[in-house]
Amino acid sequence: MPVVATAAWSIPKTVAGRFTAEGSGLSRYASVFDGVEVNSTFYRRHKPSTFARWAQAVPEGFRFAVKIPREITNTRAMKDIGAPFGTFLQDIAPLGEKRGPLLCQLPPSLAFDPDVMERAFDVMRSADPGRIVIEVRHASWASERVVPLLRRYAIDRVLADPALVWPSAAFADPPCYVRLHGKPKVYYSSYTEEEIRAFARLLAPDSWCVFDNTASGAAIENALTMLDLL
Repeated sequence: MPVVATAAWSIPKTVAGRFTAEGSGLSRYASVFDGVEVNSTFYRRHKPSTFARWAQAVPEGFRFAVKIPREITNTRAMKDIGAPFGTFLQDIAPLGEKRGPLLCQLPPSLAFDPDVMERAFDVMRSADPGRIVIEVRHASWASERVVPLLRRYAIDRVLADPALVWPSAAFADPPCYVRLHGKPKVYYSSYTEEEIRAFARLLAPDSWCVFDNTASGAAIENALTMLDLL
């Protein structure tokens, strides 16, 4: 079954009854969902002990998708990333087998440069064999050179909504990672049951679907709807 998750694990009061009443926010979230996307790593480092505590708070089979720091994607623009990427991997190592995909979200200003990206992907793959997914937002990533390069390094494209570069029609196979940001108002708008059903039909058994429309509390409600539909 696909992993249905949200960005972070805040539970709004409107659906609190769907979760266990006792425990931390994370452990309560994990009583229903099998995964979560950690976005805070994009903005700041966490101590390895934090990741160890999170791993201990969730059951076997639960997975953390972790966002790659903006020092790598934004500040360095994917250049000379060996040292910070290695530090990032050391920080999250205590997640162990509970680590899910690494999410590489590039800024809207970062165009596709095949030489820069190949060097970056080579560094990432030399350091880590796990699943890596990439969300891009610059139109140049629609280049036909992109997919073969990503395939060479076993990096999966993210199907985002709104889809700025890769709409669902651009995926010949089920997307491995779907990020639903909300529309028309990004991070706020809730999805209808019909829209959620349409995204659910795109998923493979090993896909992730993350609701990122967290600003209004819609993410958890939408994710629960998807779980009910699967």
